[in-house]
Amino acid sequence: MFATTATMPPGPLARSLEERGHTALYFAEHTHAVAGPGAAAAPHRFRETLDPFVASTAAACATRSLRVGSAICLVAQHDPIVLAKTVASVDQLSGGRVDFGVGGGWAREEMRHHGVDPDRRFARVREHVEAMKAIWTEPEASYTGRSVSFDGVISLPRPRQWPHPPVMVGGMGPKVLDRVLAYGDAWLPDYGNEDTLRATLDRVGELRARARDAGRGEIPVVLAGVPHDPRVLERCERAGITRVLTMLPAAGRGLVERALDSFELAIAQWRGE
Repeated sequence: MFATTATMPPGPLARSLEERGHTALYFAEHTHAVAGPGAAAAPHRFRETLDPFVASTAAACATRSLRVGSAICLVAQHDPIVLAKTVASVDQLSGGRVDFGVGGGWAREEMRHHGVDPDRRFARVREHVEAMKAIWTEPEASYTGRSVSFDGVISLPRPRQWPHPPVMVGGMGPKVLDRVLAYGDAWLPDYGNEDTLRATLDRVGELRARARDAGRGEIPVVLAGVPHDPRVLERCERAGITRVLTMLPAAGRGLVERALDSFELAIAQWRGE
């Protein structure tokens, strides 16, 4: 969900999802809106997005088992030392229930406001994630890269999960599997449409083969934005997709619950219930 002050609040939403039997709730991110001719016409979910980790904290405090986190966090637009502290804090407060979805984003002017070169954002994402992993796992962390460099960083508390919350690498581009294998623990593609679904399911096999060749275990695939269609769910299961996500409307309780009813009906039809 793109959570805003106008949507069903994260705490009640999370509690409802847990009661309904769902397993995860992830929040999208835009750090700010870019002023200009189209700003007022942009959907409110892009202009008024709550911080995903504040929202995740509210969701975690209202639940016992629901996993929470970002899908996605625009990592290149954050200071990695500060972000490492934030994610570790939420992981501690949630009892180790954070999934850390990361990506490069698409809003180029938003990136530039953070001093990020849009053409180098993916290299910056990699460095920031690697730097955060060092902070989470090393007693005195050091890291040297083009966009971030530090030495002697001690950041406590560390995450509850060891060695750190799972890093889900978002994206659909030609190099995304390289990124997943380089610094990710899971792949987080979007459904898109029928053509992109077909391509994604083909690439699941490629990812598994490359992971085996690299001496890694099976890498989970979390498919976001799936439609409420039992046939799609069946294809995802056959292809070995680990988890499917649906996008909830940036709206109040009534519309959110109707969307959940629709999604759950598709799940029941897929299961033959």
